[in-house]
Amino acid sequence: MRLVVVVVLAFLGFTLVVSAQQNASPRPTAAAVQAREAPTGFDSRPNGLVDQATHDQDKEEFDGVEGPPDGLGPLYNAQSCRECHQNPVSGGASQVTELRVGHRGPDGRFQNPQIPLANGEVIRGRSLVNDRATCPEVQARVPDTESIRTLRLSISVLGDGFVEAVADETLKELARNQCARSRNRICGQVINVPIIEAPGETGVGRFGWKNQHASLLSFSADAYLNEMGITSDLQPDEVTSTCSTAASNPNSPTVAGEIDDVGRFARFMRATKAPARDAALAATPRAKRGGELFESIGCAICHVPTLTTAPAGTKINAGTFEVPRALGDKTFHPFSDFLLHDVGTGDGIVMIVEEHHGKRVRQRGLRNFSDREVDSTQNKMRTAPLWGLRLRTRLMHDGASLTVNDAVLRHRGEAAEVTQRYQGLSAADRGMLLDYLRSL
Repeated sequence: MRLVVVVVLAFLGFTLVVSAQQNASPRPTAAAVQAREAPTGFDSRPNGLVDQATHDQDKEEFDGVEGPPDGLGPLYNAQSCRECHQNPVSGGASQVTELRVGHRGPDGRFQNPQIPLANGEVIRGRSLVNDRATCPEVQARVPDTESIRTLRLSISVLGDGFVEAVADETLKELARNQCARSRNRICGQVINVPIIEAPGETGVGRFGWKNQHASLLSFSADAYLNEMGITSDLQPDEVTSTCSTAASNPNSPTVAGEIDDVGRFARFMRATKAPARDAALAATPRAKRGGELFESIGCAICHVPTLTTAPAGTKINAGTFEVPRALGDKTFHPFSDFLLHDVGTGDGIVMIVEEHHGKRVRQRGLRNFSDREVDSTQNKMRTAPLWGLRLRTRLMHDGASLTVNDAVLRHRGEAAEVTQRYQGLSAADRGMLLDYLRSL
């Protein structure tokens, strides 16, 4: 079977084709193509990965409010996953931001911050500054020395099971073709990151603003520790032990074969449907014309409309997860290449390995991973997926853009020529392009 993801790009007059080759077969029928489309919607029903009862149970864990007896804190930002991922249903985006800081050293390279707590303890190895604490003694403060400061918006995790199921090679080939066809003007970066559940192994990052995770299980363990302060078997080390009242790893399974909270979070995300478009607006002549303009001026180079997941049965995440039938060989429409780009809005913060992957990750040794790759993330951000764009009031990584037009005009760097083309459109054409974006 031949799986092909095609994006027509009228930027410099080329067509970008990303393909995953299997055995050739006849062209599929319209019914077969429709069957391969990833399910969409905001009805809180699963995508077929699990039954409704299991999905509801996982959602209950995702929505559940944690307290100190559950392991919350001592440093934290939220008391549940849902607190940051809710609009319009559990798993969606929100207006909630997190604070990150750092500074440049004498050599100009990013330096990890040193964050003092009220009791005099200093937190190192994290760019994240938690806004909340379970006791006054560990309230964090940002010192004047940390001159790089930024906010990052919480992002939607709906449909991320399909994103996880895209083969690493698909994203690598997309990056190669993108760079070659644009004559090195637009070059999305693939970064290999540690897979926490597969010690010593790496995969192509695709989750988080810096692509710090390749798997949803790793992503869940990171958020549980750093956003809620709760340890797990994958992230067992507390940020600080001061005011910690919970037993070690209180959310680990107590029965052999039982799935822990981190596993439930990952399964919940894997089972969510992809964000749905505004079908009525998308069907209008204005939005259809806007879609043509979206491709013709080059927006689709990075905001890739369509991707296809690996076939069911494919081993991913260093062999720790097998793509299930519900996620395998599915076409979906994220409007992202899930690569890192410098579009002039980089926040100056690098991906910190110790923070995202655990204090012990470097002791194990890592394949296909280097400090140079980490340093290269400083002024780059993951291409924001545009599915669900119509449900967001604050845009870009920092939420500083409040309209779609504002967000487009902020694009510089690799996107400078595309932004110029947008500015060169007539007012009528810009309006139709914006209508298209508002339908996503």
